[in-house]
Amino acid sequence: MVLNAGFPSIGRARAVAALVLVALAALLAVAPGGARASVPPPAQDPFYRYTGTTPLADIAPGTVLKTRTVPYHVLGLPLPLKAVQLLYRSTGQIGQPTADVTSIVRGVGGSASRRLLSYQSFYDSLSPNDQPSHAIAGGLTLGGAIPAVETPMIAPFLFAGYSVAIPDTEGQTANFAAGPEYGKHTLDGVRAAFASPATGLASDAKVGLFGYSGGAIATEWASELAPSYAPDVDRRLVGAAMGGVLVHPAHNLHYVEGSQVWAGVLPMAVVGIARGFQIDLSQYLNDQGRRIYEKLKDASIINVLGQYPGLTWKQMAKPEYATPESIPIYVETVNKLIMGTGGTPTTPLFVGQAANGDFEGTSSDKPGIGAGDGVMITGDVRSLARQYCAKGVKVEYQQYDVLSHFTAMVMWLPEATNWMMQRFDGRAAPQNCATIKPGNPLDPIAAPAAP
Repeated sequence: MVLNAGFPSIGRARAVAALVLVALAALLAVAPGGARASVPPPAQDPFYRYTGTTPLADIAPGTVLKTRTVPYHVLGLPLPLKAVQLLYRSTGQIGQPTADVTSIVRGVGGSASRRLLSYQSFYDSLSPNDQPSHAIAGGLTLGGAIPAVETPMIAPFLFAGYSVAIPDTEGQTANFAAGPEYGKHTLDGVRAAFASPATGLASDAKVGLFGYSGGAIATEWASELAPSYAPDVDRRLVGAAMGGVLVHPAHNLHYVEGSQVWAGVLPMAVVGIARGFQIDLSQYLNDQGRRIYEKLKDASIINVLGQYPGLTWKQMAKPEYATPESIPIYVETVNKLIMGTGGTPTTPLFVGQAANGDFEGTSSDKPGIGAGDGVMITGDVRSLARQYCAKGVKVEYQQYDVLSHFTAMVMWLPEATNWMMQRFDGRAAPQNCATIKPGNPLDPIAAPAAP
């Protein structure tokens, strides 16, 4: 069953929003009772380890290394859905071969699915134990509760007969904020889903990319890297829907520092970037900075929101590094995380972005930054959208001026779901490029002058 493509846009969006709640209620109503599953954390679960004799470097990205089928769990409780989990070969932030996991849930209906939604979670964590695959298999962690919250977001697609792939976008070392790596893990997860007979995908199935916040990092990078990194996946894409987008991380660091809710993301990103690029940024921190750095090495976004109010870079750094831009290795790495530098999507985009960060305690009057949603910068997102428009990409951009990062999801989700279903239905993609206002410059950060 597919939602009626003939619904008017608003009516269909409302229908989708209602179906989100109905679908989750239906799933939970038929969930069997009994004790929660007891599953080992990924570090102790043999499924996550590649044990073959062929070096990973000699194996093509997207190759399936292991397969298992588990009940789909929400907060440790199994639902009447099965998830095929695949360990597959992928690529890390610095180009090294890695092994990652994706979970494919087949939609309601018995036939081979011709529609695959790749849903990128916003589990945002520095702990490998918070991976969606672990939560889906029955694992219980505080950060791993986020994939449970996301179940309503994929429920309409499952009930409409789609298969849904949920990759562990951060990889097995939880490289938070390492955007290009997120994108490659996403694309290779799609490749693995088609390579495995256990998923039941039709050979001619189409693919959509979908994600908000941390999931938007993976979704956007996958869309821009697909033409060069995974042209086989790019040919299958019907669209990419994203909301709350992290475009220029160096800008966002200054946007969130000093804020009341989001300031803790600053040290989280420092840890994640250092881990992804395999560099040491702790050497530039003072005693307080190193204490926070150590404390957050296995933290989830849940552990930092609202817990470091007013924190700034200067409070964490040694005096000689008054700004992160004074550190050459930081500049070199963070410039590689600017969206739009890895290529240009060939698939249509739906981009949603809020602009009332004051609601979440982040000032909207910082020079050169302007409005944001509390953690993401609205002007940066507009500039990225306009950049893609200028290159011929069909972009529908929606700005939620009175909403913040958390509250905008209520508007974005039904609109993005409706937009994505229309792309799968084969309807022409809309675009409103001519109405997108100019934003902020997205130039790379200048390297510091040699001493």
